[in-house]
Amino acid sequence: MKNTIKVERAIKNLTQEELAKLISVSRQTINSIEKNRYIPSTILALKLSKVFGKNVNEIFELENDD
Repeated sequence: MKNTIKVERAIKNLTQEELAKLISVSRQTINSIEKNRYIPSTILALKLSKVFGKNVNEIFELENDD
């Protein structure tokens, strides 16, 4: 699954730590999502979409092998 978390974070001028605090996860979780090592839960994806003011589908995109 592709995501645009790193880009969205840069647009909002947020560090991984700041984003993590906003959605109540660790910085390591944000890092893992950005590097496609962790697929977030639906609740976490919705929290991220709320922070960025975008639909979940604008942030996450399924790839052919998903």
